[in-house]
Amino acid sequence: MHFVMQPQEIEVWFVLPAIRRELARSMINYGLTQKKIAERLGVTDAAISQYMNSKRAKEIEFDQELNKKIKESAKRISNSRYNLIEEVQEICDLFKKRKLMCKVHKKHGATCKICLCQK
Repeated sequence: MHFVMQPQEIEVWFVLPAIRRELARSMINYGLTQKKIAERLGVTDAAISQYMNSKRAKEIEFDQELNKKIKESAKRISNSRYNLIEEVQEICDLFKKRKLMCKVHKKHGATCKICLCQK
C-alpha cells in the first residue's frame, strides 16, 4: 500500500512552516529579536533559529506575489499584535489560489483529480 499525503497534511507539514520561515526572516528586518518573533508567531526560539539558518522548512520556495504578501504581513505583525491567524490564512489562501499546493502534493506522490487547487 502506498501512502499519499492529504492536502491538509501537506499544509501542516510543509506550507505553514515555510510561511513561518519567511515571516520570521522578514520580521527580523523590523528590529524584532528572535525571541520576540517566536512569541508573535507562537513557536519556540529554537524554531526561529532553525528558520533563520535554513535548517527547517526549506522545501518550499514562494513566488514573487506570495513573497510580497508575506512581507506585508510581517510588517503588520511586527508593528502591532495584528491578527496572526488572519494573516497566515490569507497567505495560505493565496498559496492555494496560485495552485502551488498541487505542485507540493504531486511532489509527494499524489495523483488525485479532486485536489483543493482545482476548485
